[in-house]
Amino acid sequence: MALSDQTLYCRDCNQEFVFTVGEQEFYASHNLTNAPTRCPSCRAARKAQSSGGYGGSRSGGSREPRQMYTAICSNCGNEAQVPFQPRGDKPVYCSDCYQAQRPARSSRRSDSRSYDGGGYGYGGSRDSRW
Repeated sequence: MALSDQTLYCRDCNQEFVFTVGEQEFYASHNLTNAPTRCPSCRAARKAQSSGGYGGSRSGGSREPRQMYTAICSNCGNEAQVPFQPRGDKPVYCSDCYQAQRPARSSRRSDSRSYDGGGYGYGGSRDSRW
């Protein structure tokens, strides 16, 4: 079945909007079965109002600074500030050494997601502490 642009009506403002073929392909590729029920403007307004929500208590404002810990880089020996408590059972890298290793590590991912953990991380296994 060939896809074609669909004209839909926003459930909030009742305005027409087009659900394009490209959007339909995106929805299908992400296994999203329901067409959008809000126009792009109302979706953006709702997202801004809920601050990206997901049922959490995100305020959208500034948040408390993350506690940082001092560690010695396992590669270069320089002091590094990292956003997790080093446990001692895995190497810890400074930002520069972590970034230098990152291309080899990211190629092992089987999906297209990427995570920039601020440039700090444990070496070795993929068990994230965040």
